[in-house]
Amino acid sequence: MKKSMLLVVVSVVAMFALAACGTTQVTNTVQQVRTLSAAGNGFVYIVPDIAYITVGVRVDADEVSDALAANNVQANAIADALAGMGVDKADIQTSNFNVYPMQDWGPDGQISRKYYVVENTVFITVRDLAKLGNLLDTVVSSGANTINGISFDVLDKSAAEAEARDKAIADAKLEAEAIAAATGVKLGAIQTVNVYTSGVVYPVYESKGIGGGSMAYDSGAPISAGQMKVSVDANIVFEINNK
Repeated sequence: MKKSMLLVVVSVVAMFALAACGTTQVTNTVQQVRTLSAAGNGFVYIVPDIAYITVGVRVDADEVSDALAANNVQANAIADALAGMGVDKADIQTSNFNVYPMQDWGPDGQISRKYYVVENTVFITVRDLAKLGNLLDTVVSSGANTINGISFDVLDKSAAEAEARDKAIADAKLEAEAIAAATGVKLGAIQTVNVYTSGVVYPVYESKGIGGGSMAYDSGAPISAGQMKVSVDANIVFEINNK
């Protein structure tokens, strides 16, 4: 009985040994794809067609009610003046309104005056840039005593961004062709394309050699919109043709 069991065990071990000897080893023969990456940039100059200005009225008075009333009179005068110049009410937005007490101190270290300050800041969208200079003169003469800044923009930049994108892709292709020629390889199919638009339009302060970027305004404050630059970056990865 013991002999027969031993023979069975030996037979099973032999079968596994033969199976192991007959196993075929599989080798990964997948060839790695070689690629070439190139970057390009495209840009377009555009003339602004819209401006944003922030103007404010700052009034102080010994009584808070007097300060509020005086500020309200000047703010309404500015709103009426803007309406008279054709600025839509939807383009006039209150961006900040502050009321706070103040104290002045004399040379003796004692309080010389207690009063209240009221500040009313308005954000204005100017769609007719030809009127910008006169508009600034008008709001100042109507009671605005602070102008915090002027910024220019283009209302619809989609066409300029599309043109800059096409230029960036074309520039990346030229770069890839130059690299391929220099290294003695042939470009294959495009593997990936990535386009990056910053979303920021940069003002151009020097327009020499670019073309007419300044805009003529009628009488008023000398304001020039200049030009703006829309820039797009592209990165393309090509397969290197092995044939």
